[in-house]
This record gives sequence, C-alpha cells and structure tokens, in this order.
Amino acid sequence: MGRTTPTYRDTLRAIEDRWGPYRRTLRRRDQPRFDQLFVYARTHADAAGMLNHDDRFAPLLVSIAIEQERRIDELEARITELEDSTSPDCADR
Repeated sequence: MGRTTPTYRDTLRAIEDRWGPYRRTLRRRDQPRFDQLFVYARTHADAAGMLNHDDRFAPLLVSIAIEQERRIDELEARITELEDSTSPDCADR
C-alpha cells in the first residue's frame, strides 16, 4: 500500500515550485540567495520529515534559521581567529 501523504521532500519541492514566480521576479543577485534557503531546508529534510508538522512551512523556516545560525557561528569564530592573529601579542611570535 502506498503513502497517503507526500514525503517532506516532495512537499518542499512543491513549496519551492509555488515560489517560482517570486524567485523569477527577484533581482538576479538575490536569486542565488533565495535558492540557498531551499538548500538549507533540504539539509534538514530528514528531521523535518520526522516532525510531521501540520504546517509544512514551519520546519522549512526552522531549518533555514538553524543553517543561518550555524553560518553566524562560523563567521564569528573566523572573526575571533583573525582578531587573535592580528593582536599585538601575536606580533612577537
């Protein structure tokens, strides 16, 4: 017997398709950023699918937020590393 509900990945693909006209009207420089949001969502599709949330858009937004938080953490760590490497204490090394 087949599934009665689409998989989260199928739902995610359908959401992305529905947003296609919006994407096409974005400035070209922002289209890759829009696409990246769905890459973030697909990264967490397994967890989102397990949630089986009534609002299929909610896990997409949380997945995007998680990935953006990860990127912020990485950038903050990189800034700290650069600041440490250029501090006066490092000049003596």
